[in-house]
Amino acid sequence: VHPLLFAIGSERYTPFLNERRPQEILTIANHILGKNQLSLAKYLFIAAREDDESLDTHDLSAFMQHVLSRMDFGRDLHFHTQTTIDTLDYSGEGLNSGSKVVFAAAGNVKRLLAEHLPEGLTFPLGFIAKFAIPGVLILSGESYQNAEKTEQEIQSLNAHLLGHNLNGLAMIVLCDDAGFTAENINNLVWIAFTRSNPATDIHGVGAFTKDKHWGCSGPIIIDARKKPHHAPELIKDQEVESKIERFFVEGGVLHTV
Repeated sequence: VHPLLFAIGSERYTPFLNERRPQEILTIANHILGKNQLSLAKYLFIAAREDDESLDTHDLSAFMQHVLSRMDFGRDLHFHTQTTIDTLDYSGEGLNSGSKVVFAAAGNVKRLLAEHLPEGLTFPLGFIAKFAIPGVLILSGESYQNAEKTEQEIQSLNAHLLGHNLNGLAMIVLCDDAGFTAENINNLVWIAFTRSNPATDIHGVGAFTKDKHWGCSGPIIIDARKKPHHAPELIKDQEVESKIERFFVEGGVLHTV
């Protein structure tokens, strides 16, 4: 499965503007999503090299924080809907069918990412909230039921969050196990981006559509709970593993392989 790409580009179209915004990197993003195996990705995070010469796409946490701290959520999310995704990605509406989204960031920092809940913000009994990385809150509660129930849950969550200072929150990930998802960056990107279809599972506080463009005042909400149409998890069978491991011990037929 190819759910997530990180990329770095350059912003040279309008160097004379006082406020820089994603422009050239959007052209680059379109090129990436139209090229060979790269076109299988669902989520593309792209940043401008000029904002930080030390940017490294292999440092997942730092790269996500760089992008999320600079994005204008009302402007810098760009969806490709009713399109193709990886055949082995079962988060979409059908075989090879789903959506993509570009998270584009260029310009100055717009928010300082929080590591703690805003003062006075709590969640109803049964919800577990943990920070995975600064600015990204993991929230687990009820399991996914259906699209109609999810719409009600998102509306309720929006109403609960309104009135709080959410500027330090960039993303909320709804999941089945907040402890596991927030444990490390690998768990975060695996859960958030393999178990969601951007067009159906991305929501946001203060969401709106203007001139066919979807945005929100923030934060972004990703519903990464397991859905009925998802493939079952591949879990190791300890009994089978123990039978196989004997071939790799000293004296076994596969010891030197």
